[in-house]
Amino acid sequence: MKIAVIGAGAIGSVVAAYLSKAGEDVALIGKPQQVQAIRSSGLRIKGVRGEEVFHLNSLVRLDREYDLVIFTVKTQDLETAYTDNCEFLDNAIILTTQNGVQADNILSGHLEKEKIVSSIVMFGATYTNPGEVTFNFEGDWVIGKPFSMNDHVVSDIYEIVRKAFAVVIAPDIMGMKWLKLFVNFNNCLPALTGKPMQETYADMHLCRLSVLLLKEGVEAVHNVGVGLVSLPHFPVERILGLVTMPVDQAAGIINKTMTTLSKEPLYGSILQSILRKKVSEIDYINGEIVLLAKHSGLKVPLNRKVVEMVHEVENSGKFFSVEEIKKEFNLI
Repeated sequence: MKIAVIGAGAIGSVVAAYLSKAGEDVALIGKPQQVQAIRSSGLRIKGVRGEEVFHLNSLVRLDREYDLVIFTVKTQDLETAYTDNCEFLDNAIILTTQNGVQADNILSGHLEKEKIVSSIVMFGATYTNPGEVTFNFEGDWVIGKPFSMNDHVVSDIYEIVRKAFAVVIAPDIMGMKWLKLFVNFNNCLPALTGKPMQETYADMHLCRLSVLLLKEGVEAVHNVGVGLVSLPHFPVERILGLVTMPVDQAAGIINKTMTTLSKEPLYGSILQSILRKKVSEIDYINGEIVLLAKHSGLKVPLNRKVVEMVHEVENSGKFFSVEEIKKEFNLI
């Protein structure tokens, strides 16, 4: 297959680099400054697989039809990414990688549902500069069809991606994506502090707040009948256990998990966008719970407040101190 990866940020760079290293024909589509950096100096990736410079075909938009197009831009950038490249997308198989649960619905408004394959990326990476990325930790790449049963298209993608990553085919990708949404809940608090995950969750008050946000979110999806499905190596019981045990006990687990997640500073997807002065995906993570509650008459005041505060950071460029966060959420 001829493969195009649209989005030269953290995940897109890692995907394009290692698929290319595995022998695949890959083009990486990025912004002009990213393309310029990659063309002049290569794509430098350091982290769990060592440090290496990759020389890839890098373009600002698709130049022809590709067999497989992997969208790695954030959910909020999907419409623009589609519009910029729609001339060559009609015949391609599409693989989405976005956090949250809306990416496939957004693209299905433009493309045939049968050609869309969804996925969940469980490995982590951090975008540092154009052409420079840190690969923080390994993890599974879960794939499956969001609108129909899995078929030979999914199997074909599996055979390609497994050359570079650990891949799992999911019988219920949407149930897994809802669970992954809660895994991504931890991204919102570093976006308020402006600090890495490790430093943010070293504070036990913020660990307790993380648990309270999670409890509120899980209760909301259960009230509307959304089913959560276990991810590979991440059973649904892990989230359900956190929201049913005493808050202080759950906060201790959050603290231990998040402060040891990576040797390199890990900023999370929402903060990474803010640091690049871009709109973040908060509306598709915690905001998804706010939207769900609005449509079903539920109250989710903690998640509503955290979404509002992240938007305040986006607009002002000013982060909150831990003391300010504690006061806003009555944690003092």
